[in-house]
Amino acid sequence: MKKICSTLILSCLFFNLLAGETDSLLSEKNVRERILKDIQQNLDQKNKVLDSTILKLDDKVGKLDSVLKLTGNPKERIDRLVERVQILEEKQKAVEQNEINVYEANYQSAMINLVSMDREIKPLILFHATKDFFTSLTETSNPMSYEEFRKGFEHYRVYVDKTKEKSATQKAVGDVIGASGYLTAGIPFAGAYSQLLFSGMAEYVNSIGHKKRERKAEAQKMFAITATLSQFTTERNQIENEWEGITQSLEEMQMYYDTVMNRNMRMLACGKNEVCTNFTKENDASRRYQYLTALRDRSAEYVLKMKKEHPKEWKEDIYYQLMDVQTLKMKYGDITYHIVHHINKYAALIGKFKTSKDIGPNVSKLDSKLSQLKATFDDTFEPFQYAHSATQMYKVM
Repeated sequence: MKKICSTLILSCLFFNLLAGETDSLLSEKNVRERILKDIQQNLDQKNKVLDSTILKLDDKVGKLDSVLKLTGNPKERIDRLVERVQILEEKQKAVEQNEINVYEANYQSAMINLVSMDREIKPLILFHATKDFFTSLTETSNPMSYEEFRKGFEHYRVYVDKTKEKSATQKAVGDVIGASGYLTAGIPFAGAYSQLLFSGMAEYVNSIGHKKRERKAEAQKMFAITATLSQFTTERNQIENEWEGITQSLEEMQMYYDTVMNRNMRMLACGKNEVCTNFTKENDASRRYQYLTALRDRSAEYVLKMKKEHPKEWKEDIYYQLMDVQTLKMKYGDITYHIVHHINKYAALIGKFKTSKDIGPNVSKLDSKLSQLKATFDDTFEPFQYAHSATQMYKVM
């Protein structure tokens, strides 16, 4: 239950931060897509030039081959063969340049996606803690939110005070209720505590004589709400346990992200503070775009540097960085997919209990909040599109 309390505290502390982060994600996506489009257009232009060059060179080779078939002059054949070799060398250089262009574009794309993820991960981490739906869900699980329960509980707590010195069960209930004499959202309404309440309330219901029909009906209604809420809370907690796994996955991804980010920033001679100042904490979209453009240029320069300094191993070095970034994006997409699945389980929970005569009206109120939550999540994080784009983020030669 400390988890529930901490969730409510986080809601107060981080709501404004999350609002700012999620509101900026659409503009963030626009900045990222714009720079990635620039990279693609630049590669397309280079490809057109190279394709044209290779086509012309192939045409020259074809013409030379025709001449070689017809000529019988030894000197002319030697000259034409030398020319043919030179053209093939030019073609090989063009092919190698194409390879470099593709690696440049892919590494640029990787770095833009890597840096952009820092502004995407934070809102996802805060998503669960700061949404109105989860606050309302906690309120729905609190028995004190139900008027009919409160009416019966008023008389029950008086009964507890009178009998707790004689009944071990009522004394235990009194200890849990505490000095206030009321149940709070911080008390788990499931498991061992719910069994304790059942036992205590059952004693209370049985102690009411048949002549006190209204009091007995009131107590029975309180007991019925307790039983239904206990089941609701138990099933809700099962869903909440899944969030613990999602949170762990997020924490692991954050650690992996930091490792990949720090390594690539060192490779590009960029300080972490530089990225934080000029991109992560920068609210001006145009300035973020300018920084990503500069980062794109550095990435291309790094590929050329590796090609020059390590002519045999340069592709391997770049390849590993590409795979790390793609793995990160796929992990992010996988986590967001699991959150969608997680949200759908709440829909099933609401559907099961909203027809309950005891807690149905309160549970039904969660429907609209959950729909809004799901729509906000799908619009903001686009889990299916994100996972799909991760598999197509690089160009293949």
